[in-house]
Amino acid sequence: MNDVSLSVIDLFKRYPGADEGVNAVDGVSFDVEEGQFYTLLGPSGCGKTTTLRCVAGLERTDSGTIVLGGRPVNQVTPKIFVRPEERDIGMVFQSYAIWPHMTVFENVAFPLRGFARSRKHLRRTEINERVTKALETVQLGAFAERPAPKLSGGQQQRLALARALALEPKLLLLDEPLSNLDASLRELMRTELRRLQRQVGVTTLYVTHDQQEALSMSNRVAVMENGKIVQAARPREIYRRPITKFVASFVGRTNLMDVTIIGKGQGDHLRLDTPAGVVEAICPADIRDNDEALLSVRPENIQLHAARPPEGTPNVYPGMVEYVLFLGESCEYQVRVGHQQLICRVNPDIVFRRRDDVFVELPTEHCVVVSDEHGTTPETRQDEEDDDDEFETFGVDPLSAPLESV
Repeated sequence: MNDVSLSVIDLFKRYPGADEGVNAVDGVSFDVEEGQFYTLLGPSGCGKTTTLRCVAGLERTDSGTIVLGGRPVNQVTPKIFVRPEERDIGMVFQSYAIWPHMTVFENVAFPLRGFARSRKHLRRTEINERVTKALETVQLGAFAERPAPKLSGGQQQRLALARALALEPKLLLLDEPLSNLDASLRELMRTELRRLQRQVGVTTLYVTHDQQEALSMSNRVAVMENGKIVQAARPREIYRRPITKFVASFVGRTNLMDVTIIGKGQGDHLRLDTPAGVVEAICPADIRDNDEALLSVRPENIQLHAARPPEGTPNVYPGMVEYVLFLGESCEYQVRVGHQQLICRVNPDIVFRRRDDVFVELPTEHCVVVSDEHGTTPETRQDEEDDDDEFETFGVDPLSAPLESV
């Protein structure tokens, strides 16, 4: 296990309002290991940005402890508050905060010159070296003397990142830095940003409402709702094994069915009564017979057959196609099974028409019981090795490809 770079312990932040006010951050706790890319994911108003601002020292907390690099930087009792500029962090804001009257070089150098006048006493040659290195890292070295407003959106995003990296921070904070880019550029910069983080090795806390960003870039994802972390785990586990209705429906699309637990299935599976029929599914150990629960099945995990699968195949039901959507890389079908409508997404080569009779298969390993209640969960136990190596090169490496025009 790597050393912990950031620990947030039982953090609370309340804003004044009607009645008792609003708990923007409500008992949040998590650890970020050294070199890790950790993402806070959730909808607007869930508390993710407030949590990030508390870590940065831009918000005063009501209670809780923040430890950065083994040093408490925020604590109520005894009172400790380290100012933002003394926390050894770099930050990229949603707006990038590029100074329009400066060149690209000056934008990166300005914070370093401020440090040189205060506590770090950087010499001019060292400042120039850091700026040059940061600009080369993000492939903006050729633009050093260009006025900052003349850069494209993607270039401004990389300039803001270079400015943060030039500080050589212990922790990099990113507050929805890709949200102002168009869809295609956002997809490219997702890959580029993650590769830069891995290249530099800086510990990163990232905030986003975009599920694809969180799943594709992160080592760990913490899903937030109403100021709480409701599930924290590796991206694949968040997607494949959500523990609440909110996580299942917010992180990707899913089919949700009311269930009644009626008995044990094979192994650790349970048999459930659903509007589609009796289903055998994976069930968390903490779900009991009288708990309010739902069955979650992702559309891409449902299989459609023209003929009934072999005898003994679990979770197979007759159904009828109600509509068809051709989406290019897939076809989406709405199929009625018993009293339940299911959305299925399959290979476009599998062709059914409206009102066709089909057989619907819900693979047991993809049928997951989730809680219908809101709540919090501790960090999910990591029982597999970190999937750092999952982020592999396919095709051209963006770091070796020219990005000057992006």
